[in-house]
Amino acid sequence: MADKKTPVDADGALPAKREIYSLGGEEDGPKARRPPPAMSGGEAEDVYEDAVDDRCGGEFEPGNAPSNPWVSPMLTDFYQLTMVYAYWKGDRHNDHAVFEVFFRKNPFQGEFTIFAGLSEVIRFISNFKFTEADIDFLRCKFDPSTEEEFFDYLINVDCSQLTVRAMAEGTVVFPRTPLIQLEGPLGICQLLETTLLNLTNFPSLIATNAARMRLAAGEDKILLEFGLRRAQGPDGAMSASRYSYMGGFDGTSNVMAARKFGIDVRGTHAHSFISAYEGPEHLKSRVLGTCSDFWSLAFEMRNKLKYPSSNVGELAAFVAYAQAFPHDFNVLVDTYDTIKSGIPNFLAVAIALHELGYRAKGIRLDSGDLAFLSVKAREMFADASKEFDIDLTYLQIVASNDINESVLAALDEQGHSIDVFGIGTNLVTCQAQPALGMVYKLVEINGKPVIKLSNEYNKVTIPGKKHVFRLIGQEGVALCDVMVADNERPPVVGQQLICRHPYIDRKRAKVTPSYVIELLRPVFIGPENRVAPEPSLKEMREHVRDQLTLIRNDHKRALNPTEYKVSVTDKLFTFMHDLWLEKVAVAELA
Repeated sequence: MADKKTPVDADGALPAKREIYSLGGEEDGPKARRPPPAMSGGEAEDVYEDAVDDRCGGEFEPGNAPSNPWVSPMLTDFYQLTMVYAYWKGDRHNDHAVFEVFFRKNPFQGEFTIFAGLSEVIRFISNFKFTEADIDFLRCKFDPSTEEEFFDYLINVDCSQLTVRAMAEGTVVFPRTPLIQLEGPLGICQLLETTLLNLTNFPSLIATNAARMRLAAGEDKILLEFGLRRAQGPDGAMSASRYSYMGGFDGTSNVMAARKFGIDVRGTHAHSFISAYEGPEHLKSRVLGTCSDFWSLAFEMRNKLKYPSSNVGELAAFVAYAQAFPHDFNVLVDTYDTIKSGIPNFLAVAIALHELGYRAKGIRLDSGDLAFLSVKAREMFADASKEFDIDLTYLQIVASNDINESVLAALDEQGHSIDVFGIGTNLVTCQAQPALGMVYKLVEINGKPVIKLSNEYNKVTIPGKKHVFRLIGQEGVALCDVMVADNERPPVVGQQLICRHPYIDRKRAKVTPSYVIELLRPVFIGPENRVAPEPSLKEMREHVRDQLTLIRNDHKRALNPTEYKVSVTDKLFTFMHDLWLEKVAVAELA
């Protein structure tokens, strides 16, 4: 069945090894946007060996444990374990299997996704081991007729016979292409399914949400994640902080995430701080630096600004905050009235700080018409600069209050004057779409490709172990991704190939790539005791930025984006559809 249908090259030769390209890393610099051309023969084989050695060098050590202590072999669905018992009982648990992780539709009505979570997947696989306590629990939950030798198998199982290839974390990815490919014994591959999906679904969703917000805000704006209090528990909060930074955010309010992941931490104060002050009588001291009565100096500046009706308790609160943070004076100005009280009181204290040699930071807007208020605030900064003959035009304007991707686009259209956006709920909960829908499917067993059929054609799996290439055109942007069967030669620079839609026979294109990038690379080679080094979070963040430059703007736009082409080779298309016809039942009419 399989041998004559499996696509091969015209000369019958099978490629020995694949080259691997890196788009990340500081040493690449601008070259990350224009990857090197593909090579062939011995040169490509040398590149493959060097790349694997560089990423995996040395004997494998288990490395760091997963970031979350809940991540263990027990973080799985019970049916995975019952399936493995059936495999074990039927002596199929050691059959050679290939599984692939992919998704079927981009989130947020967009046409791209950022792949995230791989580093946690590798940590999980590296440390995969059931404990005696785990086995005691499972023994109680399985049917009493379960053979005891199965639990002996579980206590000894690990990932030492597993090989994992994956796309680099932070890669811009598209539906149907395998993001992670696992090859090894059927039993262990099955045990990994639920956990791998859990470790990649939400991270990829958050990173994509953050990247889309970065595109909407523009590269010149600062984006801060403010979602800790609204996130789905501490696990969701920590993941949101980590992967929003990876997707393009600049900082977080989450102190634990800042400590653990090395992210910049930011924060001002809440409205309660303002409400806690009713006047100067609540100031413990009036001293700031060399000034013995900072309150009086600020009050004098308020009167010179001609805003005597501004709230005196708010002014006292600002003075207290300035005494605590004279070098980082950034306050919330909408507790009472943004224009009539908040901004004037802020300016009074900012000018008083200037008199003492300090520089205020800016204000935060948390309600109202953010575009109008930001422009008005900027005007008031300019007016005060002229009146007092000092420069206050540098002051930052931070905006928060239920901001999402659509709000960012609307603010841009309205001509705002905001420098920094603090985004919480809509970022960390992904309110626009709460789940990505990553799946984990068997594509090959004992060397034979397998296919899953469905009445919905886009749920039909693409059979067999595959390699994925990104074909880059003359202008340095991606033309399409193409999946190539394991025993086909890879695409070659300057040589035309036919790329076909996996399901629709009339959709096809002739593509001549100027650059070829192989996307799936070895990240865990259990039989050789090698594992790829984990890139830093900052390196992954830079990889996301570089990757987005490879994708055309019409694929990234928020409104009616163009669908990116995900293709298969002509041989893989033919093989897939022949197998499809072979497996589907033929209806009988009478």
